[in-house]
Amino acid sequence: MEDLGLADWPPEPIGTGRLVLRASEARDRPTFIELLASPEVHTYLGGPRPRDELERKTPEVPEQWPGSFVVELDGAMTGLILLRRTPGDGRPAAAGKADLGYLFLPRAWGFGYAAEACAAALDWFDGVFPGEPVLLTTQSANARSMRLAAKLGFTEVERFEAWDAEQWLGMRSTAVLPG
Repeated sequence: MEDLGLADWPPEPIGTGRLVLRASEARDRPTFIELLASPEVHTYLGGPRPRDELERKTPEVPEQWPGSFVVELDGAMTGLILLRRTPGDGRPAAAGKADLGYLFLPRAWGFGYAAEACAAALDWFDGVFPGEPVLLTTQSANARSMRLAAKLGFTEVERFEAWDAEQWLGMRSTAVLPG
């Protein structure tokens, strides 16, 4: 995966009704480690990473690249939104397109934060890259993620096998079709 190739990063923080999307800071490091080590968060993502490895390898300020937004609730990180270019991995329909990913702490699930934060990130993306489609990949068994994809306007492009599970690839396009 590649970053979005933006020279002007990070943007000003993006406020929603309840959340702030912003660049990563050193104070977010413990939450990054918690997200990446969580078995619940990684149920459909190949499993958690070992906490001791994360403690050693996570930089002081994690995820400092264009397209990576910390999602803050009440002054503390609660999740992460990722927008980056995909190499396609053998799927020509995906190559070079932006891919949306997200991780939220389990205690933040069920409150609509992911939908609110993803919608804000997609609005930002549409302003910077007007008309450019965005992809989202999730395991088809991940019912919550499938509902979120539909709510955000993603439609199925294909299903494929990867990581010993069926994956769902959806695309969201804001391009206006001719006449």
